[in-house]
Amino acid sequence: MLLGIASGVALLVEDRPKGSKMKETGEIELSFEEDASHTEARASVNIRGATFSGFGRARRNPGDANLPIIGEELAAARALSDLAHRLVDAAAEAISDREGEPVHLRG
Repeated sequence: MLLGIASGVALLVEDRPKGSKMKETGEIELSFEEDASHTEARASVNIRGATFSGFGRARRNPGDANLPIIGEELAAARALSDLAHRLVDAAAEAISDREGEPVHLRG
C-alpha cells in the first residue's frame, strides 16, 4: 500500500494486524567536511527504501581554540535535529495522504 511521498520518495507500508510486533534496525550515517573555521555534517538514514538526510553546520569563533571535536559535535547535533524534523514531516505527510486531510505533528 502506498502511504505517501516524502522528499520525492514513495513510502510503502504493509498493513499489519493491530498489536503485531515489528522490529527493524538501521544505521544513521554521519559525514563531515571541515575547514579552518567551519564544520558541516550530513546525517542520512534509509527507512523502507526511502532515504532521508539532515544537514548541520558549526562555525568556530576566531577567538576560540582550534578544537575540531566541538565543531563536529555541534554540526552532528544540528544535522540529527534536521533529520528528525524531516522524518516527522514525512510521517505527517503520509498520515495526511492516508486520512485525506492535513495533520500537524509535533516533533
